[in-house]
Amino acid sequence: MNDPVQNVQPTHTRGVTGIILAGGKSRRMGGINKALLRVGQHHIIERVCKAVLEVMTNAMIITNTPDDFAFLGLPMFPDIHPNTGSLGGLYTGLKHCTDKLGFLVACDMPFLNPQIMNTMIDLVDDYDVVIPNVDGGLQPLHAIYSRNCTKLIEDFLLRGNFKIIDCLHQVKVREVPEDFLKGFDPTFRFVMNVNSPEDLAKALNIDRENAPEGMVSHCPVAK
Repeated sequence: MNDPVQNVQPTHTRGVTGIILAGGKSRRMGGINKALLRVGQHHIIERVCKAVLEVMTNAMIITNTPDDFAFLGLPMFPDIHPNTGSLGGLYTGLKHCTDKLGFLVACDMPFLNPQIMNTMIDLVDDYDVVIPNVDGGLQPLHAIYSRNCTKLIEDFLLRGNFKIIDCLHQVKVREVPEDFLKGFDPTFRFVMNVNSPEDLAKALNIDRENAPEGMVSHCPVAK
């Protein structure tokens, strides 16, 4: 088994851990584990890991099915509060995070952009959350969260409110505007999720258009 950290040189080591959520139900995919679908030569989650590990030294996977992802060689943790969605996954990640910041991404985002992740880290300063605002909406599954948010998130979970966006009203947030992000990714592919067969078909077309020089064409993560 190859170690996904090998041959990947992170450009940032400033106390940021990648938190990869891999706990969705994949209902629109008919129950198929969408993280293990292939876009190009690699599983989507392999592409996610590659992009994250180009930027950060540490990364983890939040999953309740660790056998599915053992081949990636990353630390894995089950939800501390099961059935609480992405907010519960974020909470678990921050609780296990030894760095002061966690960069949250989803397992079904095949076109993550390391340049954008690097830039977002540069924008943290003393903010609790750094989050893109794209197409008129915040992108909570591609955002940086301080461990200072952990207690607040736990309070929301215990009250039965599982919406990440609702937590943002009570912390110091820096929004990254889409006009700025266009300079890195004019079509905002970096926040594209593969949630349905239609999304998968679109991702495959994008990958074909960009082959063979795609960002993740030589992913070192084990198959």
